[in-house]
Amino acid sequence: MTGRPVPAAVSPGHGGLDGATARRRYVTVSFLFWLPIGMSIATGVLLFTERGMGLAAIAGFYAVHSLTAAAMELPTGGLSDVIGRRPVLAIAGLLNLTAFTLIGLGAAGWAIALGMGLMGLARALSSGPAEAWYVDTVHAHAGPDADLRTGLARGSSATSAALALGTLLGGGLPWLLGLAPGPGEWLADTTVGLVIPLSLPALLGALVEGVFVLYVLSALPEPPRPRTTLRRVMGGVPAAIAAGLRLGARDALIRRILLTASAAGAALAAVELLTPGRAAALMGTAESGALVFAGLACAGFLCSALGSQLAPLVARFTGSSERAVLASLGLVALGLTLLGLTTHTMSPLATTVAVTGYGLVYLGLGAAGPNENDLLHRRVDASGRATALSVQSLSLQLVAAGAGLGAGALPPGPLPWLLAATAVLAGALLWVRRAAPAPPHHGPSATGGPVAAPVPAGPLHDTAPEEIHPHARPT
Repeated sequence: MTGRPVPAAVSPGHGGLDGATARRRYVTVSFLFWLPIGMSIATGVLLFTERGMGLAAIAGFYAVHSLTAAAMELPTGGLSDVIGRRPVLAIAGLLNLTAFTLIGLGAAGWAIALGMGLMGLARALSSGPAEAWYVDTVHAHAGPDADLRTGLARGSSATSAALALGTLLGGGLPWLLGLAPGPGEWLADTTVGLVIPLSLPALLGALVEGVFVLYVLSALPEPPRPRTTLRRVMGGVPAAIAAGLRLGARDALIRRILLTASAAGAALAAVELLTPGRAAALMGTAESGALVFAGLACAGFLCSALGSQLAPLVARFTGSSERAVLASLGLVALGLTLLGLTTHTMSPLATTVAVTGYGLVYLGLGAAGPNENDLLHRRVDASGRATALSVQSLSLQLVAAGAGLGAGALPPGPLPWLLAATAVLAGALLWVRRAAPAPPHHGPSATGGPVAAPVPAGPLHDTAPEEIHPHARPT
């Protein structure tokens, strides 16, 4: 006997994949899923504007996406446990393929709204199955103590890379076609106006979704599921929602976290809806505006990533996670204010200030998120953690939908920006009065007084992977 540990038996249902192979496939799936979404970021609002849609109608389209994702997130949460990770991911890919086709070709409002609704449903379905497949596969090969952090970190990096690359491709393609008027005009004339340069990123995204579906079906083996019924899974949704609502009702700190997520949703709705039009007005054409916005969106992803990396440093500098959230949200409010104060001028100085404000919004959101979740995970136990994350996600999506409708209905100018800044500032002020964090253990405290126990709640599937990039809603 050598005394070395015996590796866990490999599950034949996962195709005998080792950890490195599973990691590569998980990274590939993450990249392929988010690349088309990134490609739609730069051109979405501008494409709808070229189709003759007003800003209020465009805000309605995004509300359809957000409300669909929010409404279906909990009902679809357990679907991958019933029919498997691979089928759910494939269905999400097919829905996105249909959605991008409708958005790229649709000239009528109903077609665009249907496409956005299908994309919201795909977003709800895709929240979690890929990561769950990776964890299942690694555990089947190396046991429950296997290292997961490396693969999860690389999957997150692949998502960020796909979004950044997608925004550059989506913004650059229409701009390249616009350099010479011939190809763009020929394309529109040949297709009777169905395909214009701004619609090409969405149609190219549909092709990538086809590749995603084929890769998922061929590269993600998994064992058969135990027999159960979809009715049993759906029957637990009301109890899960009630458990999530009880979390915020009975715990002040969790309530602050949920309200902070709502404030972030208001900020993101304003930035995603209003920035593309400002970029187009600055450049003079929609195609050039799409290229500029692509660069801005890519910079936003980088600022968000930088903010996340700086989150522990901000907490140490301010003295606590609570004060770090306060400072980070203050930075977001400052960025929105700078964007609002520069709406009526396009001078070089005003443009520089506006770009700085845009970066501050994402830098602050990136720094706030890890500190909020640090507080959240300390406050709830394992049985309530996924529920709290799901309700946090719903708070962001629902408020983003309402704030987008409000921003679209308001007259252009500083008012929509300043209202969003006010909402974020109100969220920041919630953290002025520091809440005492829950200790990690039960029983009497060191001073002999009672100790608050972490808040329990009913189980619910974790939707945290979706909120790693909350600003990556399709725009």
